[in-house]
Amino acid sequence: MDIKQLFQIRSNTLHPLQGNLLLSEPTMDDFHFGRAVILLIDHNESEGSFGIIVNKSLNVRLKEIVNVFQDFDAPVYLGGPVADDQIFFMHTLGDLIPDSFPIMDGLYWGGDTETLNKLISTGIATKENVRFFLGYSGWEARQLTDELKRNSWAVGKTDSQTLLSTPIETMWKTYVSHLGKPYQMWLQFPKNPENN
Repeated sequence: MDIKQLFQIRSNTLHPLQGNLLLSEPTMDDFHFGRAVILLIDHNESEGSFGIIVNKSLNVRLKEIVNVFQDFDAPVYLGGPVADDQIFFMHTLGDLIPDSFPIMDGLYWGGDTETLNKLISTGIATKENVRFFLGYSGWEARQLTDELKRNSWAVGKTDSQTLLSTPIETMWKTYVSHLGKPYQMWLQFPKNPENN
């Protein structure tokens, strides 16, 4: 039997919602999605879904790739393979940034960049309450459901405080450990099985 088959789970949640997490199954070795934790920004079965990878930082600072935000020395995260030449942001500043889209209680997507720039210059927007992403992750209508049926992802839940305070280096492992006993086997799968 293929070692990857040993780690397939038959108890996946097939009804993801906005604000849920997608946890990649451990045999996925894709650059973007290997051991990825994706926050679903929007999910619509008939129109598609999009989210951002929240546990992978890039070896680059925001001020090195854009000059819009007052030389803001913030890290940039790998958001996904779609529109990977564009910067997106999420934040906890709520109504302070017009046109923000609520993801969950206390966490927002995007908004007016001129206002964000002003909040950066006054010190209200900081690395602690704004995160920047290069690209995003997207699925066409019903594509995500099909991937869930193939056990490519497990659906997890979180809140904004937990999400932002969990170290990205251990985030996948932390959230998988909260999925319950059927998923404990995922934690035993080596990152590089060919090295065993």
